[in-house]
Amino acid sequence: MAEHLEGPGGVRSPQRVPTGDRPWSTAWELLLPAAAAPARQRGRVLQSALRDAVRAGRLAAGTRLPSSRDLAADLGVSRGLVTEAYEQLTAEGYLRSDRGSGTWVGEAARGGVRTAHEPAPRSAAVQMNFRPGTPDLSLFPRSAWAATHKSVLARLPHQSLGYPDPRGLPALRTQLAALLTRRRGVVADPGCLVVCSGVTQATALLGSVLYAHGLRSMGVEDPGSPSHGPVFTGVGLDMAALPLDAEGLAMGPLRASGVRAVMTTPAHQFPTGIAYSARRRIELLDWARAVDGLIIEDDYDGDFRYDRAPVGALQGLDPDRVAYSGSVSKSLAPGLRLGWVVVPQRLLEEVVERKRTMDLGNPALDQELLADFVDRGGYDRQLRRCQRAYRERRDTLVRALDLHFPGTQVSGIAAGLHIIARLPARYGPEEAFRERAARAGVAVRLLSDQRMTGGAVLAGVVGTDATPAQRRAAAAGTDSTDGTDGTDRTGVDLVLGYAHLSPSEIARGVGLLAGACAP
Repeated sequence: MAEHLEGPGGVRSPQRVPTGDRPWSTAWELLLPAAAAPARQRGRVLQSALRDAVRAGRLAAGTRLPSSRDLAADLGVSRGLVTEAYEQLTAEGYLRSDRGSGTWVGEAARGGVRTAHEPAPRSAAVQMNFRPGTPDLSLFPRSAWAATHKSVLARLPHQSLGYPDPRGLPALRTQLAALLTRRRGVVADPGCLVVCSGVTQATALLGSVLYAHGLRSMGVEDPGSPSHGPVFTGVGLDMAALPLDAEGLAMGPLRASGVRAVMTTPAHQFPTGIAYSARRRIELLDWARAVDGLIIEDDYDGDFRYDRAPVGALQGLDPDRVAYSGSVSKSLAPGLRLGWVVVPQRLLEEVVERKRTMDLGNPALDQELLADFVDRGGYDRQLRRCQRAYRERRDTLVRALDLHFPGTQVSGIAAGLHIIARLPARYGPEEAFRERAARAGVAVRLLSDQRMTGGAVLAGVVGTDATPAQRRAAAAGTDSTDGTDGTDRTGVDLVLGYAHLSPSEIARGVGLLAGACAP
């Protein structure tokens, strides 16, 4: 038996490691750190160490463990501590105890395959990231948000912390309805507004309701946001990739596709940066009425226009045919997971019921916080702050491209958090350009990366909803990426995000890009 000396805190330190029995020795080595834990934590730490050893296979099934008396002596802890640990893990199924034959590692535990939790490192460190989609998270109003949190929590009734209305708290729905009416021209009755976890959840809710109504396909803009397609396919809808023209979604392929629902970004199309023309908006609404369909409007950055007042939401023209969705992801932070969808009355009850069964509603405290923040003018101040910062950064990026990449064309309206830049052909081909940029530590996104893929896609046609005649008509439609719209396709088309970069970072990043990609 091992002898011990008194150590710090009254914990006896073992003089030697028992070597006569390998399982005994293994248990001693694995569990020794538990003996050094503070007295009140030793039991919990011992149980955790023993449990982890069994899960990981370091103590294999069938291994006989030392008696509680011997292990306690070797670890320098009380026998009762070891006995309690053995009993607890026996009750959980990790160990088994046979009267008169000792304690053994059980057969029930199976360790899962350990995989890396972090993505594999990139071949070259990214010094500058121009990929789109991320706001400047340093602009989050921490002080104002903290003050609002303290104020709201101090006066919040206890009952308000119970399960919330799945539609969202009345106070927040009222504030959001007023905000959207005032800023975006939305017809927003608080009763038809549902608070959700961003546009992605709004999309999933609407998609599942449409599937229940018998729809089997959903139209999406092409090029467009890659996040839209997987959400629809996740609820059972096939994805129909629909081409754009200079005014918005091309109506010929849309009509020929056979779809009765479509996802659009009319205020500032992602990624091309165009705003739907007034004529195209009317044509789109006429189509929805003719097919008894639905338009889902993603107003992801509609508040950020820098050359004039933002174009109002499409939903304001026909609330019965347009479901309007938005969030605070670009204005505050995506990590808040707070958004909204204004639902046509005919679909409201089903959307609310699906929200209820999905998550029982968004966190009540977060909703109270946002309601108070909007009510006291904090949200409007935050939007003005972001607009000033992002306008400056966009201007910086355009100037830097003009300086370092002469002949570059910047298309789309002056809005949002990204631009489309077409570099002259001498900087191509595109894939070679991207590889040179990556070697220099600059991450960029090609416009071709935003093409919609997956599912049964043929110029906007999905088989379950389209007739053979519709397939032939759609195949003859104009695709804005094949050169038939009269635009030059010989350059390098980039989608460059700038909101998350400071002006100095933008200037330095474009300089790095130019140094690496000079023809």
